Amino acid sequence: MAGKKMVTGIDIGTTKVCTVIAEVREGTPPEIVGVGLSRSVGVKRGAVVNVEKTVDAIGRSVEEAEKMAGVKVQDAYVGIAGSHIQGVNSRAVIAVSRSSDEITTGDLDRVLEQAKAISIPSDRRVIHVLPLEFAVDDQEGVCDPVGMSGTRLEAEVHIVTAAETSARNVEKCVKKAGIDVNELVLESYASSYAVLEQDERDLGVILLDIGGGTTDITIFGGGSIRHTSSVGLGGENITSDIAIGLRTPLADAEMLKTGHGFAIASMAPPDTGIDVPGIGGRADREISQQVLCSIIESRIAEILEMAYNEARRSGMLDMLGGGVVVTGGTSDLRGAAQMTEAIFEMPVKVGLPRGIGGLTDEVKTARSSTAVGLALYGWEREGSSVLRFHAASRGGGFQKIGSWLKNVVDSF
Repeated sequence: MAGKKMVTGIDIGTTKVCTVIAEVREGTPPEIVGVGLSRSVGVKRGAVVNVEKTVDAIGRSVEEAEKMAGVKVQDAYVGIAGSHIQGVNSRAVIAVSRSSDEITTGDLDRVLEQAKAISIPSDRRVIHVLPLEFAVDDQEGVCDPVGMSGTRLEAEVHIVTAAETSARNVEKCVKKAGIDVNELVLESYASSYAVLEQDERDLGVILLDIGGGTTDITIFGGGSIRHTSSVGLGGENITSDIAIGLRTPLADAEMLKTGHGFAIASMAPPDTGIDVPGIGGRADREISQQVLCSIIESRIAEILEMAYNEARRSGMLDMLGGGVVVTGGTSDLRGAAQMTEAIFEMPVKVGLPRGIGGLTDEVKTARSSTAVGLALYGWEREGSSVLRFHAASRGGGFQKIGSWLKNVVDSF
């Protein structure tokens, strides 16, 4: 990647569209040069429900980022999420039959063909095929088997799929906004590029991305994704509960949540009153801040308990030395980390974007994690010689098979 290049990530969420433009140079971390944020009203629970409104939101977000960066966006890496996302692990084994017994990229193609030979309905699209590990004969934990000698090659992969119609609608909206889609990327996977450390991925960690409409659960172990799932609830449900419970407009309910909310009601000052705007011109009224927070606590506890149950289904909870990292806009809520720790009974931290330069103050919030992660993902995919998450301990193996893996995904 000679000279410099612009890489763009677009996070199309339930409550906002966030665009991040990063300037990247060979061998150096990306620098954020443009950020755009617009309100999203055409997406529900990660799925497009109004094309024109979504196109408008994308256009406004991209235009704002373009003005800040002084460049024109031609293409982008685009996030996809929602309850329609599914992940499954698959294993396969092949014989290496040649006189030298040396494993080639052709053998990688063959073993992956076997691994992906699972029943995938025609109404679903493969988004990612992520290698977990390889085994050569009796040697397990191999990252890059090419060039090794062996007679038996085994592979384990994690396959992420999305509903074909949902994926197509996201692509349609981005293209109508005048931007080519380089690749659709699972949003929680993109967020991991921005908020996770390599040792967390290696030791095992749960990444909870609590967005406006969904909560995405991604479990890492041994440096790779092991489990993906989603809960169809998020910050928008908390706002709706406040609006209904306190009889106030949704916009005011959101302001009450972000300005006065705590995820744990007992953390709020006991004798503090707050003004609640009335609906339809009705007079404001005062309530206790703890009343507001009790509404928030009830819903966020439900969301986190559902996420915990999804994580427990993976069977990996006892093997996660890295604990939990919570990100997404709702994780900015005061007390969210403490509530998560109480429910998961693990150490918890709030994941903020890192490893970037430039306009860092514009994106140093959990709600920007996915958009920043999309730009970092694009940086890696487009040939950076410094792969952030494939450290020397892994021998650089995934860098060597990067182009091969892209061809495999495209072949589905």
